[in-house]
Amino acid sequence: MQATGSGGTAAFPANLNNSTRKVSNQGGISFKSDPKTVKSDQKRLADFKGKVSAVVSQLDLPVTVYAATGRDEYRKPRVGMWRELLEDHDLDILETVDLGNSFFVGDAGGREALAGIAVKDHSCVDRDFAANVGLPFHTPEEYFLEQPVQPFVRGFDPTTYVNKVAESSTSANPVITKTDVLDIVLLVGSPGAGKSSFYWKHLQPLGYGRVNQDILKTREKCVKAATALIEEGTSVVVDNTNADQDLPQHATGLLASVNGIAENRPRASIGTNPENRTMLPKLAFTSFASRFRTPKLDEGFKEIVTVDFELNGSDAQKELWSKYWV
Repeated sequence: MQATGSGGTAAFPANLNNSTRKVSNQGGISFKSDPKTVKSDQKRLADFKGKVSAVVSQLDLPVTVYAATGRDEYRKPRVGMWRELLEDHDLDILETVDLGNSFFVGDAGGREALAGIAVKDHSCVDRDFAANVGLPFHTPEEYFLEQPVQPFVRGFDPTTYVNKVAESSTSANPVITKTDVLDIVLLVGSPGAGKSSFYWKHLQPLGYGRVNQDILKTREKCVKAATALIEEGTSVVVDNTNADQDLPQHATGLLASVNGIAENRPRASIGTNPENRTMLPKLAFTSFASRFRTPKLDEGFKEIVTVDFELNGSDAQKELWSKYWV
């Protein structure tokens, strides 16, 4: 399906009108789109509206259109647009949506390239959106042209890690204890890896103070704050990303015992945290990845502990973490 121009013409597979009319007669049709660039570009907004108008005019059927223009709860694969649809038509109250006989058609299905036939899909967000809602999924070629189902690849499947934890009755991670009267712990991990959560759950109860660059803003202030805590006899956790581990050079000047805890969380999962927190730009994660060096003992650490990702929560929380968020 294609639409061109702001005034727009629409080109469809020959059988599309019959297919969509049948669907419309049996239920309803709703479009979900993520035109992020239209939010700040009036020309792109006009072009988008023109394309939507061309498609809807060609179909000549009742259609609802939802467009997510920001990086928020409405952007696929998150289900904000679906919830809005249900609320707008009181379907969330009546619970009358037949998910099994509904379906979602989208071109972002995670398909790999086929030499000389098709290019690689730009993402898998449409397939992931359908999975989040609980809808059967089809690509346009599968549904309208009745082509065979193509293999697809998901960059990240959260259920792999949620189910792994559910299948084990004990944690595979080491028990964290405090072996020195006074020491410094550096947490190493990308933004959103769970460093602060680890501190509050495991290290704060052991009496560690916390130094965080998001709060203090500069490394120099972190060193100053850590120095003050050590001088008053309080062990310190440096809760920064510590991608390049330059801080041990400063830390060993304060204290001989410096320990490192590396958060070993799959890179693709970073940013999938459904916690209500400010959304970070992709650059924050790619910048960390480009600077990251695996910490080594000869850099001044007394001990390095690797902590794998584990989800500890209720069944409802595990269900939430099993959704696709990016």
